[in-house]
Amino acid sequence: MNQKKLTISVLARKAKVGIETVRYYQRIGLITQPEKPLSGYRVYPQVSLDNLRFIAQAKQLGFSLGEIATLLQLGEQQCAQTKQLAVSKLALINSKISDLKSMSSALQLLIERCPISDNAEQCPIISSLSEQ
Repeated sequence: MNQKKLTISVLARKAKVGIETVRYYQRIGLITQPEKPLSGYRVYPQVSLDNLRFIAQAKQLGFSLGEIATLLQLGEQQCAQTKQLAVSKLALINSKISDLKSMSSALQLLIERCPISDNAEQCPIISSLSEQ
């Protein structure tokens, strides 16, 4: 099976990220940069692609790059610590959901107070936001 070498452009394309993203992740230590041969391009190992896919999945779950670095360092053998990070992240997400629900309810009440036409003296939304 003749696979394309994982140069930075191939790596980025397969991971569905930009080349600058790969470079940034290298700078902050999330993936390693292979040595550059005297003639040619750097060739990345499969683990770099695996890590980029891991990073993308973890970001979708709300983990920050710092938290992702910790997860990568913990690896497969530290399930208890990994679980604790996930539990903490879930608590934070649930707190944000609660805050968003409160914001949604407050905004819904303001919207319901608005008249259908522009004939009102004051807009209830603007008035409410202007109150101190």
